[in-house]
Amino acid sequence: MSESRLEAVLWDMDGVIADTADYHYGAWRDVFRERGVAFSKTDFMRHFGQRHDTIIKFALGDKLTPEEIEAIADKKQALYRERVSKNVVPLPGAIELIELLKKNRIKTAIATSAVPKNIDVILEGLGIQDSFQTIAFGTEVSEGKPSPQVFQLAAKRLGVRPADCVVIEDAIAGVAAAKRAGMKCVAVTNSHPGRDLQNADFIVDTLEKVDINVLRSLFNNS
Repeated sequence: MSESRLEAVLWDMDGVIADTADYHYGAWRDVFRERGVAFSKTDFMRHFGQRHDTIIKFALGDKLTPEEIEAIADKKQALYRERVSKNVVPLPGAIELIELLKKNRIKTAIATSAVPKNIDVILEGLGIQDSFQTIAFGTEVSEGKPSPQVFQLAAKRLGVRPADCVVIEDAIAGVAAAKRAGMKCVAVTNSHPGRDLQNADFIVDTLEKVDINVLRSLFNNS
């Protein structure tokens, strides 16, 4: 087998490219409050980056029907999109790194637990909808992060080996998913402290500190 090298970068979206956490939390809090269930910021951060059905089952239990789960998720999504669309804010260094990868002809993909409509709102709001070769989203796979499935799907669509990919993540579940996929991982501490992201290959407090040389250096000891 040939040595691994940087061929593709797989991006999580929420908390990595765009600052969306407060919008997601507010929508979840309000939806659960209607059902008489308190949902704290700590609860939210513990599950940030996971699929909606996982979060709903955590808050409301596992006796809901698929139809009930879908209705709750749809209501939360509508609230989220209504609020975030008014003010999509990129996180530091993200847009610059995306443009740098494009300039250097490094393949890129979005691999996220978000649903298509949410992805569209963010990418269009930031003007980067044409910056990625493919998008893999959570509902296309049977298991959400920390399962590696969404990253494996993105790599397959790009036509690259998992060993030649770098994942950029901010969530504990996302870092675990990247490593289970056999990929390198850069973790940015936008949502969790570095001590919670120790399984990543490289940890930064801002993507302003990441460039092509940093990404390539992850493969030096492969």
